[in-house]
Amino acid sequence: MGSGQRLGRRFGWLWGAYGTSALGTWLAFGAFPLIAVRELHAGPAEVAALSCVGAAVGAAAAVPLGPWVEFRRKRPVLMAMDLARCAALLTVPATFALGVLTFVQLLLVSAVVAAADIGFRAASGAYLKSLLPAEDLLVANARFESTAWTATIVGPPLGGAAIGLLGPVATVTADAVSYLLSALGIRAMGGHEPPPGRREEAGRMRAGDLLDGWRYILSDAALRPLFFNTVLFNGLVMASQPLLAVLMLGPLGFAPWQYGLAFAAPSVGGLLGSRLARPLVARFGQHRVLSVSGALRALWPVGLALVGPGTGGLLLVIGVELGLIFCCGVFNPVQATHRLRHTASDRVARTLSAWAVTTKASTALLTAVWGVLGTLLGPRTAIALAGAVLLATPLLLPRRTAALPCEPARLS
Repeated sequence: MGSGQRLGRRFGWLWGAYGTSALGTWLAFGAFPLIAVRELHAGPAEVAALSCVGAAVGAAAAVPLGPWVEFRRKRPVLMAMDLARCAALLTVPATFALGVLTFVQLLLVSAVVAAADIGFRAASGAYLKSLLPAEDLLVANARFESTAWTATIVGPPLGGAAIGLLGPVATVTADAVSYLLSALGIRAMGGHEPPPGRREEAGRMRAGDLLDGWRYILSDAALRPLFFNTVLFNGLVMASQPLLAVLMLGPLGFAPWQYGLAFAAPSVGGLLGSRLARPLVARFGQHRVLSVSGALRALWPVGLALVGPGTGGLLLVIGVELGLIFCCGVFNPVQATHRLRHTASDRVARTLSAWAVTTKASTALLTAVWGVLGTLLGPRTAIALAGAVLLATPLLLPRRTAALPCEPARLS
């Protein structure tokens, strides 16, 4: 499967830094809502705002980051984004210890972390493209994907145990430390990074420059359909998750541990799918794998509307999530590679930033809309509606391959 292919010491440090921060994130999964409920006595609307408002504000704040990152060296930006996330998260245990933690602070911290996440993704994609030749990008992205799913499997159980023993603030501290370790790992990469490209026009950033990433995506025949596909798919899948939680933990009477199992166990499918991505591409070609896995992943979510009580219902959710996550595990690294290869090197940061901003903002919007639909129609009907719309998303996948942009030499 190519898992033993060596990509160099510098990629090893980058990969290790990513894995460390990913594990820290999943260790702290659910910590903010728990802190809000247990320590600040927040209600359902406030808890929902932590995920929706924080992400939306962070996405809005990150809009200038794409153009800003594009014309700067990427390693210092990566370290700065890690340190910003670390510093923001450390304010939570600090103010908690002093007895002055507030809900507004949690909102601000979640917004800062969301914005820094987007800046990190933009810089890391641009750096990865300059670090490795095009033929190694799929191997690298598959390793990132498998690491993400491994952290998803391992992190929440460990985080849950830590929360039980030490409380949710301890896992937030661990998450902050993981970003510090990530920054140190990126610093240890060493090597020479050439100066970034210069703006076509000297002077300060203009308001129109903020839209460069979106203009580039919408004008490119290879990126435009994939952009709409991934934004809509991710938004609808995430929007239906709170409704499924309401359905399973409410009327269907599942215990919290059963709900957690229904989403932790299928993550093995993502690990397997990411391992198969490269051999599938080698056999069938990138475009075919992208199209087939992108279409297959859209077939699963509608099945969640059929969940019933008892063991049968639990097995149904696990089976549906396993199929969905396996297809996503194949699709995601192929999609990330397709996107990097079809984006000119001097546009990567702006493109990835615009992509991530739109994904976060649309997910927040769709989550709010589907929350209203769940209230009006009931959670099961709203889940079925999301699944029905998802069935149409394969129509937005790229229909054909497109020519790759001309590229300068990569990092030495």
